[in-house]
Amino acid sequence: MFDNKLSRRGFIAGASALAVGAAYAQLSGLPSAEAKGQPSERWPWPYVKLDPATSAEIAYKEWYRLYCGGAVISSIFGQLREKAGGPYKAFPIDHFIYLEGGTCGWGTICGSLAGATMVINMIVGPEKLEPSVWENHTDAILMGSEVMQWYSDANMPVFVPKNPKTTAGLPHTVSHSPLCHISVGKWMKAANKPLGSPERKDRCARVAASVTYRVVELLNEWKDGKYETKGLFPPEEYDITAQGNCEECHGSNVPTPPSSKKREKAS
Repeated sequence: MFDNKLSRRGFIAGASALAVGAAYAQLSGLPSAEAKGQPSERWPWPYVKLDPATSAEIAYKEWYRLYCGGAVISSIFGQLREKAGGPYKAFPIDHFIYLEGGTCGWGTICGSLAGATMVINMIVGPEKLEPSVWENHTDAILMGSEVMQWYSDANMPVFVPKNPKTTAGLPHTVSHSPLCHISVGKWMKAANKPLGSPERKDRCARVAASVTYRVVELLNEWKDGKYETKGLFPPEEYDITAQGNCEECHGSNVPTPPSSKKREKAS
């Protein structure tokens, strides 16, 4: 049965909370949703330049708590909570632990890249949404693509932490792919170490730190108005969403798009 007294108390408490939130919003210059600790729908989010090395060290340590994607997000958004405030204060960083192992252990996109591209798009994203990213390659999309390509070409891990969890020499490998399965698999073969080994864990922690370092470098360039993308948009090159090294996994069974801009131009 409906309790009028309880309803009235709840209403008064709720009204008080709204008043406090609105007052804080006026003082802080933030929308009331942000002031009340709720993520804002305004996009992009504010960015304050960070130190790449410091960010990488934080990501390395956070890998042992949140793994790849969570570590990247925690490092960058965690610092921005203190430096920029606003929407970062209520962002559920720990939620992104699910990016471990290429998303729930399925070996798809490396979690550090999934976290990195999310961070980039939240910060660099366009002022308004366009009909399709296929038609509007913003800096956010191209910066994300650039990080994906950099990761694929880098001799990982790049970053060396000040106080590594393991002091054993770790081999370096080039994945030629943004996929966790391929990146980790190639390293495990080169190192002759199983998935659960301390060495493999430390390698992935360093990879997350390496990605964080690179992302912060690019975001700092963007903040200074000096960013010039090296990112490419694969569908324009291959007429299909692709990594460009199809034969490595597909062999001769490479998916072929029904129409090709290259073939059309050639004819």
